[in-house]
Amino acid sequence: MTGLPETVPHRLIGRQVHVDVPLRLGGAGRETVVAVQFLRECQSQQLRPHWEIAYEDRPRGDDAPDTHDTPYLRMLHHLPPPVERPDEPGELSAWRASHAAFPAGMLYHRRGPDFITVMDRRERPASARFTLDHPDLVATFARVQEPTPLGELDAVQREAVDLLAAERLALVADGWAVALPPRLRRWPVPCTGI
Repeated sequence: MTGLPETVPHRLIGRQVHVDVPLRLGGAGRETVVAVQFLRECQSQQLRPHWEIAYEDRPRGDDAPDTHDTPYLRMLHHLPPPVERPDEPGELSAWRASHAAFPAGMLYHRRGPDFITVMDRRERPASARFTLDHPDLVATFARVQEPTPLGELDAVQREAVDLLAAERLALVADGWAVALPPRLRRWPVPCTGI
């Protein structure tokens, strides 16, 4: 049992996860945050997901380029990228190259007693380290590990989600929220890789 969310149909084969359906990163809010949570958990458990990105159904022609639903791509390139397609846009190739160069340590969090430390290196060469130590912020970060409708949050939790989203530590999509940093459960070898 891997502890991967059952909301995305998948098969586990060794350390590889084969996702049975294309994932939409720009679909309805719940659909997007469920996909992000699944990829985040694969990253956290050091599993290699084999997944395809869902493409919009648009007519094709000379003046209608193949488009894809990645409005949040800049926030998500720390997650495992989709499998390569021959007709994919350049930004998906860039995602793959960026992830290959720094797969484990672009964005992650570690938990301590009553605090959470987040390392964010998605915008290289800059990096940021956050320490979440306010009880409401820590509790809300823990809550949005699962996809959460914003309507279920009270005013304090909503303010915490807004703060997390402003720092790009949570994704808010069409009334749903999910935390972005995978939990670093064990240091990779060599640990200097992150």
